[in-house]
Amino acid sequence: MNPDELQIQIKTFFGLEELLAEEVKKLGGRNVEIKNRAVNCEGDLGFLYKINYSLRTALKIIVPLFEFKAYNEQNFYDKLYRFSWDKYLKPGQTFAIDSTVYSDTFTHSQFITLKMKDAIVDFFRDNFKVRPSVDAKNPDIKFNLHIDRELVTISLDSSGDALFKRGYRQDGGQAPLNEVLAAGMLQIAGWDGKGNFLDPMCGSGTLLIEAAMLAMNMPAQLYRKGFAFQNWPNYDHELFQSIKEHRLNRMTPFEGKIVGYDIDPQMLEAAEMNLAAAELQDVIEVRNQDFFESKKDLFPLLMVFNPPYDERIEITDSDFYKKIGDTFKTFYPHTLGWLISSDLEAVKKIGLRPSRKVKLFNGKLETRFLQYEMYEGTKKRGGQSKKDDDSDDSVDKIIDDSTENPQALDSDS
Repeated sequence: MNPDELQIQIKTFFGLEELLAEEVKKLGGRNVEIKNRAVNCEGDLGFLYKINYSLRTALKIIVPLFEFKAYNEQNFYDKLYRFSWDKYLKPGQTFAIDSTVYSDTFTHSQFITLKMKDAIVDFFRDNFKVRPSVDAKNPDIKFNLHIDRELVTISLDSSGDALFKRGYRQDGGQAPLNEVLAAGMLQIAGWDGKGNFLDPMCGSGTLLIEAAMLAMNMPAQLYRKGFAFQNWPNYDHELFQSIKEHRLNRMTPFEGKIVGYDIDPQMLEAAEMNLAAAELQDVIEVRNQDFFESKKDLFPLLMVFNPPYDERIEITDSDFYKKIGDTFKTFYPHTLGWLISSDLEAVKKIGLRPSRKVKLFNGKLETRFLQYEMYEGTKKRGGQSKKDDDSDDSVDKIIDDSTENPQALDSDS
């Protein structure tokens, strides 16, 4: 692995690939290439540190080490045994293996992962008379095994824990929104930190915190305790500290307001704990407020939220989505509102025609992220609103409902 010319793969959620690619380009990635739920690029060791610390829509960042074709289990083991594992793993360190297998030859992913573990352990035992230990929960070094038919790719995981684990979540409440998905939703919605932001059903506050971090240009992993690359033999501590300092110096003040409503006292308590952990309690306000009984008091306003459909809170009121539409039309004129939902039938009861639709996945749930533009007289037009002439055409290219369904999400995503 040449630290000056690394091949890098960055994993993300389906639907966020274009956003991730733009983030990577802005941070200096070379030869950026969009894949299914991933972006490939090139960069040096410092760039790898920087994207781990800064990217908002990345789930995991890996560095491919070598590829080969294997046609049976013994062939697979033999080629792994001959690899120079000591360049990446010290005998006294622990390791773990994440695996993704799509193959008619290797049909049992758990078994083939054990064969890779055996090859690594046998290599060290035979060459150094010691053997590293496996630690599935908190390894020093994490490898990634990917098999596509006969093609085997071994990569080094530079992130460790998935990058949606920002470090600020103290209490997730019921079915919290994934931080990476939240960051992607905000970017699709066009949130740039100018104006005011409202999440009218804020739950534990994920959208609020990600909105504040984006508005203030805070590094996505500001509160994270560590990365897997810090255990690599070639880790450059001074370089990483310099990169962090540079990113912190790019933070900017925020002049608007970020507000969250919720009617559940427990969820509000969870949100307040998370705001305190993120040190954003002076930037974000949460209120015990029923959205259906609220009126717009922030101008201008962007609204983004994740209605508490069945996976979070059991909703027995069949008019729940109708109430959302009525509140939009009656009390939130001249507002751009976005919501995400997996209940594609229920959202029809909103009574407004969405001006944008984005297919996203919330965990394994297929959802739609829907944009509604509210104007005076919206009701008279039957709920159909005209799109602003100054809408961001670049985002229109990002969203394509005709894209094929993605494969099942990786277990660590």
